[in-house]
Amino acid sequence: MSEKTFDEKRHDQLTTAPKASELDAAPRVTVDEKSDGVKRIDVADTAAVRPGTTGE
Repeated sequence: MSEKTFDEKRHDQLTTAPKASELDAAPRVTVDEKSDGVKRIDVADTAAVRPGTTGE
């Protein structure tokens, strides 16, 4: 039996609750790494909840 990858473990953990769905395991951030080693972390466009005001 092979060891599960980080992504497989994350998916299993986020979808095991009784009312969980596949959307719960969707990525919430994106990470881009430049050639000089600088990393940029952003909230994913597909994230269900985003920081900031609600526009009310």
